[in-house]
Amino acid sequence: MKHLITLLLLVVAFTPTASSQDMSGHDAEDFMGRWGLFLPGGAGWLNVHKDNGYLDAELLWRGGSVLPVANIYIAGDKLIVTRVNSMEKENGRSMTRTQRIVLEPGVGQLVGKSYMPMANGMGEQVIPIKAMRLPDLPPAPNVAKAKMGESIKLFNGNDLTGWSLINSNHKNGWKVEDGVLINDPVQPEGDDHHYRYGNLRTDATFEDFNLKLEVNIPKGSNSGVYLRGIYEIQVVDSYGKKLDPHNMGALYSRVKPAMAAEKEGGEWQSMDITLYNHHVTVVLNGKKILDNAPVQGVTGGAMTADEFSPGPIYLQGDHGRVLYRNMVLTPILD
Repeated sequence: MKHLITLLLLVVAFTPTASSQDMSGHDAEDFMGRWGLFLPGGAGWLNVHKDNGYLDAELLWRGGSVLPVANIYIAGDKLIVTRVNSMEKENGRSMTRTQRIVLEPGVGQLVGKSYMPMANGMGEQVIPIKAMRLPDLPPAPNVAKAKMGESIKLFNGNDLTGWSLINSNHKNGWKVEDGVLINDPVQPEGDDHHYRYGNLRTDATFEDFNLKLEVNIPKGSNSGVYLRGIYEIQVVDSYGKKLDPHNMGALYSRVKPAMAAEKEGGEWQSMDITLYNHHVTVVLNGKKILDNAPVQGVTGGAMTADEFSPGPIYLQGDHGRVLYRNMVLTPILD
């Protein structure tokens, strides 16, 4: 009799209750889809979907690339997302930091917070999040039939008129020499202070457009051209490298070039970029490497998660030396 009572207790203990069987107070559809993440001083992107019946997601957190999450699940009325960041210590030992994002439905949006340990392990960084659902992408537009406006010369070849640093607290490494816009983020020798160099943006903002420019990226250097301040077309010395969504002319971390069309570092290269109805086309050195590619969301370094308002052209200046010239933008009017 004693053994029977024990067995019954074990059965009761391991029988799922109604609350554990009903894992969610919300249907998964409440969280499915692409979301723009509005973060203090930055932007992100989250794509929640199902893969073979399992909940899955990709996340962009401020800078860097779009990456798969470590874990995602629904608990009650909350969506829990975790990602793991690896970091190297000075002694060569690697450590990981786990970021936990908790979101719940609000009025027409998701709201929540991100929790992450500080790098030194002393305390926790808590960041408020507002997530706005992104609508389905429109069909690819007919670029050939786009109604074009009057062309605008973005750079006058003489000075920085019409351009400003995004963050005025950063050091300005931009200058103009012989009709060329140059960024030279040099760290002074013998100075222990590390300067944070600034990104340069147009004062004017734009919606859809065609942008033509020439760029010279020295060997090993890195920059980027941001469309509407949120979508980066990569500018980097990737000559001779395997095709990758981080190569020259790519929509950074999202769409890789169809072919390698870049020149060796240190040579002038031409870029012809069209942003039209959330699709992007890039012609690099006369070769079409992105053809009306759908833009699923913002890229790392975006100024905002708002994908439906005009924004500036901005040039990444915090990475390496780069030279630009002959920058002409033609608005698309329809």
